[in-house]
Amino acid sequence: MAEQTGSGASLADFIWKNAEDLWGDFKHTDFGKIILPFTLLRRLECVLEPTREGVRESHATFKDAGIDIDLILRQATRYPFYNTSEYALGNLGSTKTRQNLQDYIAHFSDNARIIFEQFDFSNTVIRLDKAGVLFKICKNFAGVDLHPEVVSDRVMSNLYEHLIRRFGAEVNEGAEDFMTPRDVVHLATALLLDPDDALFESNPGLIRTLYDPTCGTGGFLTDAMNHVAEYSNRFKVPPVLVPHGQELEPETHAVCLTSMLLRTLESDPGRDLSKNIRLGSTLSNDQFANERFHYCLSNPPFGKKWEKDSDVVNTEHKEKKYDGRFGPGLPRINDGSMLFLLHLASKLELPENGGGRAAIVLSGSPLFNGGASSGESEIRRWLLENDLVEAIVALPTEIFFRTGIGTYLWILSNKKDGRREKRVQLINATGFWSSINNEGNKRRIVDDDQRRQIVDIYAAAENSDVSRMIDYRTFGYRRIKVLRPLRMSLVINDEGLAKLQEEKAWQKLSPEHQQIWLDALRRHMGATHLFGWTETFADETVRSALAAGKVIKAGKTFIKALTNAFGVRDPLGEPVLDADGAVVADPELTDYENVPLTEDIRDYLAREVLPHLPDAYIDETFRDDKDKEIGRVGYEINFNRFFYQYVPPRKLHDIDAELKQVESEIAALLAEVATE
Repeated sequence: MAEQTGSGASLADFIWKNAEDLWGDFKHTDFGKIILPFTLLRRLECVLEPTREGVRESHATFKDAGIDIDLILRQATRYPFYNTSEYALGNLGSTKTRQNLQDYIAHFSDNARIIFEQFDFSNTVIRLDKAGVLFKICKNFAGVDLHPEVVSDRVMSNLYEHLIRRFGAEVNEGAEDFMTPRDVVHLATALLLDPDDALFESNPGLIRTLYDPTCGTGGFLTDAMNHVAEYSNRFKVPPVLVPHGQELEPETHAVCLTSMLLRTLESDPGRDLSKNIRLGSTLSNDQFANERFHYCLSNPPFGKKWEKDSDVVNTEHKEKKYDGRFGPGLPRINDGSMLFLLHLASKLELPENGGGRAAIVLSGSPLFNGGASSGESEIRRWLLENDLVEAIVALPTEIFFRTGIGTYLWILSNKKDGRREKRVQLINATGFWSSINNEGNKRRIVDDDQRRQIVDIYAAAENSDVSRMIDYRTFGYRRIKVLRPLRMSLVINDEGLAKLQEEKAWQKLSPEHQQIWLDALRRHMGATHLFGWTETFADETVRSALAAGKVIKAGKTFIKALTNAFGVRDPLGEPVLDADGAVVADPELTDYENVPLTEDIRDYLAREVLPHLPDAYIDETFRDDKDKEIGRVGYEINFNRFFYQYVPPRKLHDIDAELKQVESEIAALLAEVATE
């Protein structure tokens, strides 16, 4: 196979041609698990190639000297990993290829060898050897030039993601679920880091921490590090971002490990950044517990259930409350994205230590799902009332690989400047896109110019056609319970008797007791009584039966059954009062109203309800669990409401003229057909 270089996409296509040598011996669903680790191996090999001989010489010299050989070899490679084997993909030989390749892998440093363990690469090698294609595949990859000076880190990152997307398509898996398109990555990174431009300028060499709890292949981490590296053009000592990440899937975790192994910090070139990339579920196994970071980036899966993590999450919510990550509340089990929102908020560095900022990509549902007092609403409430939401950007549709739904970029911060305090900036960026060739559901891209426009709009923090600075209380409301008096009479008739016999309380009576009650009720047939008559009637009937030597009971359940059977609502009747003289509410007329937090609930009732329902009143027992005030607090961010533009309907005259034109065109076509 001839050598090949180029963009990530073209390299991916070229490398994928190895599949031609796998057909017949392997299922197409296995191709990705073979090709991806070989690609990673070749990249590591190309990076180490300039220092191979020096590393082997140093290893031979110092391996038995009783000193830290690991440190010496890292200094020799100028990377935090090494390989001491005499083999490479190009010299494995055709007779003992498997043994030699296994030796090659075994002589990587531990932090590199783990990459191949996560792919179960040893079994893959055995299968390739048994199929007789191992040597061919090794030679193929030996011919691919992946040296850093030829293929940049960014191109390699694109290459990994192209391969993963293709692999996912082959096995019909959601491999793209964890992949954030590059244009979205660039936008999120710019919105996250640009506000600290002055901080970086005034503090050359500033060290800050970076965290992605759903790091995938490391796209966010890599892009953010590249972003601050560009400051080296302006400063002798550029700022440093120390990356941290956690990933659930072993294969993508391995790719991210590789990317971080190949990253070096100018201020600490021997530091192994891959140690900060952990494997496991972030929600149930947070491997950075109690740690905080200056910057956080994340694109959690959209609409993914969190039932696998539910035991740990529920326990943390109940036991740790606000000392844990999930104190404010829990969303419904079918969508865990808001758990990641809370998780990131808990990871923001404390203001006294420089504060923290976060950018997270979410679907539209976290803006509005769940009513007042629901877990989702309480999460929004906590974030907004603690002034952590700095901005929300509505992204164009059709910019993700596997979904065309609307998506939003949330910016969190615990170090807002004065003009943003107690306010949230909403940016409608849905119109900032350019068309591209279809990549799954991705038909649009936010190009460099459009990204700069969005960042400028964000930086301005002003009201415009596409930007709104909103007081956070605008998103809040109190859900009040509106009651109306019960107006009911009791009419004793045959219809009521039939209803009574359907009540469970009646059916539980013995036939003898049923007859006693029927005889008593028939003496009142055709009569109309006040609502409270049932208790008087029941008491009299019980005493009358007792005088006749029979014992019957009339509990609350039975009295309620009488009321249900004979009660007739009378809109013009007097309100029913209880024993204390308080108005009894009609449960069938109960309603709820959402009153903006910025408005007094009684003023709202007087303006919006009482003109239509003069007897309505507020249930003062219906209160919020947190502030104990009347009405339960809810928050929702109705994004579209703030950018709605009224478009008047077309005039009927114009519509009619258009219809007549279409009719004439159809008639002409029909005439032509008839003539033929």
